[in-house]
Amino acid sequence: MTWNVEIDPRQCIASGSCAAVAPDLFVLDGSHARPRQERIEEDERALDAAEVCPALAITVRNGAEVVGPRP
Repeated sequence: MTWNVEIDPRQCIASGSCAAVAPDLFVLDGSHARPRQERIEEDERALDAAEVCPALAITVRNGAEVVGPRP
């Protein structure tokens, strides 16, 4: 199964927490973070990154279903 990983650039404050949790999934790119790939294999670290993001800028989806951040 694959997930879509999105970072809203309007919300991202480039704290680097996502890249610290999963450096192979996220990278800081100037004043924002971005996913290294928009589609990834299911990876718990993507959910961890979404949960630690202080700006709640990361969304992980399985098709139309939001799987992260978890409530």
